[in-house]
Amino acid sequence: MWLKPEEVLLKNALKLWLMERSNDYFVLQRRRGYREEGGGGLTGLLVGTLDSVLDSTAKVAPFRILHQTPDSQVYLSIACGANREEITKHWEWLEQNIMKTLSVFDSNEDITNFVQGKIRGLIAEEGKHSFAKEDDPEKFREALLKFEKCFGLPEQEKLVTYYSCSYWKGRVPCQGWLYLSTNFLSFYSFLLGSEIKLIISWDAVSKLEKTSNVILTESIHVCSQGENHYFSMFLHINQTYLLMEQLANYAIKRIFDKETFDNDPILDDPLQITKRLPKEETLKEVHECFLWVPFSHFNTHGKMCISENYICFASQDGNLCSVIIPLREVLAIDKTNDSSKSVIISIKGKTAFRFSEVKEFEQLVAKLRLKCGAASTQYHDISTEVPISSESVDPSDDIEVQSLICQKECSKTVNTEALMTVFHPQDLETLNSKTLKEKMKEQSWNILFTECGRGVSMFRTKKTQDLVVRGIPETLRGELWMLFSGAVNDMAANPGYYAEVVEQSLGTCNLATEEIERDLRRSLPEHPAFQSDTGISALRRVLTAYAFRNPKIGYCQAMNILTSVLLLYAKEEEAFWLLVAVCERMLPDYFNRRIIGALVDQAVFEELIRDHLPQLTEHMTDMTFFSSVSLSWFLTLFISVLPIESAVNVVDCFFYDGIKAILQLGLAILDYNLDKLLECKDDAEAVTALNRFFDNVTNKDSPLPSSVQQGSNVSDEKSSHIRVDITDLIRESNEKYGNIRCEDIYSMRCRNRLYVIQTLEETTKQNVLRVVSQDVKLSLHELDELYVIFKRELFFSYYWCLRAPVLKHHDPSLPYLEQYQIDCQQFRVLYHLLSPWAHSANRDSLALWTFRLLDENSDCLINFKEFSSAIDIMYNGSFTEKLKVLFKLHIPPAYTEVKYKDPSKGDELSKEELLYFSQLHVSKPAKEKEAESAKNSPEKGKEKVDIQAYLSQWQDELLKKEENIKDLPRMNQSQFIQFSKTLYNLFHGDPEEELLYQAIAVVTSLLLRMEEVGRKLHNPASSTEGLSGAVCASGGPSEGQTESHLEKDPSSLREEPQWSFAFEQILASLLNEPALVKFFEKPIDLKAKLENAKTSQLSSRTRK
Repeated sequence: MWLKPEEVLLKNALKLWLMERSNDYFVLQRRRGYREEGGGGLTGLLVGTLDSVLDSTAKVAPFRILHQTPDSQVYLSIACGANREEITKHWEWLEQNIMKTLSVFDSNEDITNFVQGKIRGLIAEEGKHSFAKEDDPEKFREALLKFEKCFGLPEQEKLVTYYSCSYWKGRVPCQGWLYLSTNFLSFYSFLLGSEIKLIISWDAVSKLEKTSNVILTESIHVCSQGENHYFSMFLHINQTYLLMEQLANYAIKRIFDKETFDNDPILDDPLQITKRLPKEETLKEVHECFLWVPFSHFNTHGKMCISENYICFASQDGNLCSVIIPLREVLAIDKTNDSSKSVIISIKGKTAFRFSEVKEFEQLVAKLRLKCGAASTQYHDISTEVPISSESVDPSDDIEVQSLICQKECSKTVNTEALMTVFHPQDLETLNSKTLKEKMKEQSWNILFTECGRGVSMFRTKKTQDLVVRGIPETLRGELWMLFSGAVNDMAANPGYYAEVVEQSLGTCNLATEEIERDLRRSLPEHPAFQSDTGISALRRVLTAYAFRNPKIGYCQAMNILTSVLLLYAKEEEAFWLLVAVCERMLPDYFNRRIIGALVDQAVFEELIRDHLPQLTEHMTDMTFFSSVSLSWFLTLFISVLPIESAVNVVDCFFYDGIKAILQLGLAILDYNLDKLLECKDDAEAVTALNRFFDNVTNKDSPLPSSVQQGSNVSDEKSSHIRVDITDLIRESNEKYGNIRCEDIYSMRCRNRLYVIQTLEETTKQNVLRVVSQDVKLSLHELDELYVIFKRELFFSYYWCLRAPVLKHHDPSLPYLEQYQIDCQQFRVLYHLLSPWAHSANRDSLALWTFRLLDENSDCLINFKEFSSAIDIMYNGSFTEKLKVLFKLHIPPAYTEVKYKDPSKGDELSKEELLYFSQLHVSKPAKEKEAESAKNSPEKGKEKVDIQAYLSQWQDELLKKEENIKDLPRMNQSQFIQFSKTLYNLFHGDPEEELLYQAIAVVTSLLLRMEEVGRKLHNPASSTEGLSGAVCASGGPSEGQTESHLEKDPSSLREEPQWSFAFEQILASLLNEPALVKFFEKPIDLKAKLENAKTSQLSSRTRK
């Protein structure tokens, strides 16, 4: 390749390079040790190792061309080559196009300038056919070209970056280069004659972590398909690890978890403050600045995050100060004229925020003014901000007015009061110690509101967190839940949405609504609110509305328990938006079939236990105990295990701190019960100890009546145990484990998501193999290899597909066998790689017909069971089974006449042609098609999988009798001609080719004579002498003669009455020919075929 001209001092390079050609202006050199007898000895090995370690493509390439000028010791490197052919091509081009021109220049300087200009032009031209851009840094451009040539990946694969590092092969470090691209981690090293080339796809990574030991001070550990790889000696290991983590998680979400990928907010800042915004928001800008905190009289340093409709600020220490400003609340944006570079944002309620030391603050003010103009138009009459004064009013009044207007238009009544207000109104006349404490809490919050503001734009400080830990007052709980969770922003952005969804979902009946009805009476059944129709109806409306809003989640157990608590303290519409915030933002991917989010957080919890409670880890032989016990803690936010009056305090902390609060509390509970757990001999004892502890958690400050409190109703036997106050427990969790940072949790989530999803994928694979192995003769190892190839082909199809970035035919909510399915194009690639019949000239047609045969439900997709059954017959089937498959390939519904649009390509089908023919089906009435589709795919058209329908389908399959060969339809004239052609194509290249051709000619002649005799018995006038004579001439024709007659004179056949053959006739005739039987029954090495497919699967997609 051509290189950007760089100076080379030839005097220092003579020991490493040998001159092969030269002229007045150019020198062609070969690297010492390359292509020399014996490999160049020790010198060659050392030079090769040096090439791998040093950072220059010019040094690595074994050939190079230098530009020289007379009487100068300085040369310019202008080209390099990986082989002699490449460098010779460059040399010849220089001789033909440059040498003649150089003689006209008068000075050496002009010659050098001309050569440099020409080479740069060639580089620009070469870059048009590569992802290497002209404006890329030279080093990166060279690395990219080396990456493309070294690993042979498709040209669409984009290189992100590359690093020099060591790869540990056993105990030996191999210095080389690590290349990180969008879909692969690749490593190349050449050390003392030993070449190492490693390619790992990101979606195969199950573990990615930074480790250190005695030998490796710091390294990155990558685990893929059970193999461990270690990389070390990075210049910036933290930066490298962070990028690898991002690429791996991107691939995992895109391939395995497309629901999360589709819904994953682009808004993603490490300070986590923007997690309180609607998920539609995207992060536009981030500015470092200072925010003036008026009540503390100091500037706090942090970051300002700007999205479409919000301005957020969080201090470097997230607990110190944070604020969220909706642009709909902004009245004015000003800038100061002094040197402080300040931006002043004034909002409704006579409040202003001053951000200072903002870079490019003038441009920022202009942008924000434009944004505020658009935002004020969108939210012209919605206000959620309250003035900072003692006369503050409820910040949600204006929203409530709009909601009520929409609700009046709705025929379905929606509760506008929290259930706790209806069923347990506060008695202001009766004052006791608990009531007085509640009043003191309210007063503390009112003082905070006076200082920090009240509503969406209030300052959130350490003092706010302290008050939350003490427990939010009953009267403020609903308002502050809405505020801290960000649900108030969702509701403000969607006025009247809930009333509309309630009306639309009214009367719907599906699997989700059936499950909701079943669980309604199980939601806090001891609470009076849910012993009445008022509470039950409100719960039904919220859950049904959410299932209607988000059918991918629909309804999941534990949602009823959470929603019932939300309804106690929030109005019905507010409870709905709180549920939205929990399910879609705060606990992503928790409430679905695979509960990946909960499993990931359980893995994070286990990691925290290992870090903070090592003695418990040493005592427990199996860490999965913590996962099984803590699942309900995460799914219900401890509501299912704690008394209701204590659980609401946990919910307070959750809405303020997110999952961090739940993890901290879980650690505190285990720490509190550490001695008891260490004494337990088995899991049952440990579960009993924890349950006893939960029964004795109380809330001594709860103002709820004793009839509602669950903690006060414990038996005398249990009351002998020590009581634990929930406030003390939460405070202790903050003191001991409050140093756990949100950034660390985010990193642990990313790391453990890889392991959780790969574990689920391994479970899926094992279940699929267990089911399929019962129906095929393939060994478990062969099935495992086949499954990996099947799955990789599906993935490769979407690696470089820009129009479909996520995996199209993957649905983890379906039964195991249906989760991965391939279309006809993907099947054709696999057929070419694996089928023993892939050498046939009409292999594309055979692949098409085989796919149509396997696609019984006509949805243009096949699963692994169907795919493996075809491979099994091709390799392990008997003569009769293989022949039956070939017979069925040439009759409907599998067979369809293939007409090629481009005859110049021979029998090769384009992707468009293949997909078109795969979709051609035998016409059926529309109603019959729908019924058949519903029967074959009970999951389609429903929100969730209908298990009963699948059980019924499974039972039908078990009762299905083995296909009788007598039931097969007869093969007509044109189909038999194609069947004969296929057999000829299969025999091509076989050592017994001529013998097989003669055998098939004899069989064809025999069948035609049998048909002739049969037809004469019914119609003596009919005759098939034309074809029979052609087939039988000279004792059996060659392939060309028979095909020539079949193709050149088909009209003679059509003039005669149509004839056809039954499968029994063809089978009996072929059995009489030992050569044919031997051909189909000879063993084929599937293991070698699988190994070859694995190595060539990726290379088949590289540039031609």
